[in-house]
Amino acid sequence: MSAPIPAIDSHQHFWNYSAEEYGWIHDGMAALRRGFTAADLHREMVEANVEGAVTVQARQTLEETRWLLQVAEEHPYIVGVVGWAPLADADVEDSLSELAPRRKLKGLRHIVQDEPDDEFLLRADFNAGVSRLSRHGLAYDILVYERHLPYAIEFADRHTDMVFVLDHIAKPRIGDRALEPWRTRILELSERENVYCKISGMVTEADWAGWKEADLRPFYEVVLDAFGPRRLMFGSDWPVLLAAGSYGEWAGMVRRWIGTLTATEQERILRGTAIEAYKL
Repeated sequence: MSAPIPAIDSHQHFWNYSAEEYGWIHDGMAALRRGFTAADLHREMVEANVEGAVTVQARQTLEETRWLLQVAEEHPYIVGVVGWAPLADADVEDSLSELAPRRKLKGLRHIVQDEPDDEFLLRADFNAGVSRLSRHGLAYDILVYERHLPYAIEFADRHTDMVFVLDHIAKPRIGDRALEPWRTRILELSERENVYCKISGMVTEADWAGWKEADLRPFYEVVLDAFGPRRLMFGSDWPVLLAAGSYGEWAGMVRRWIGTLTATEQERILRGTAIEAYKL
């Protein structure tokens, strides 16, 4: 029997918790109301045969992005950072000129799912900032709910030279077992060859206390059909996933799902796609 393929976790977070700065961590997320460090993550990674990780912003501040880059520089197993910059600001180039030369900055993200305007992705000022990323060699992570997918499709069409990475398979309503209209929209988005997709964030879109693997698998099968192994990547969404599961449980489940694929396809999902999309 061949040895398990070492993975790269394409999506995890660190934070020094405070109620003021992480107001989205509500009462039902008691397990998340503490700090999560690189050492905490590394213990989980070792047990799950994960050798590298991409850390992703959880606050929309330049201060956090600079801190994540520092953490990455201090820990070789943090192989990349997806940070935040004020992409809708007229002077965003100042921030990009500061951050982009940092070796481990691989992309940027905005928490679009929390914007009151469902069409935020189509704002002219935001798109002007996003259009600057490709010249700096940076990807953009799309964080949206299912209802935002029509706008995400138009957004991707405006930036055909960009590398986009869809977070958490666009957060479908797994708890309601609602494959549509998410499936139709995911298939349409996947027609854009510059869009990659993270298999991540799924347990927290299910019934936290009562989900079963069978509830999640149909959604995985849709994105496998849509993006194929070449544009899918494994991500944990640790520590957010701790609200509904464990790191090892999630990593083991993804390995079971992809176990029917060829070794080359498994390697692609577990590490190769992240390496390509983020230039790791």
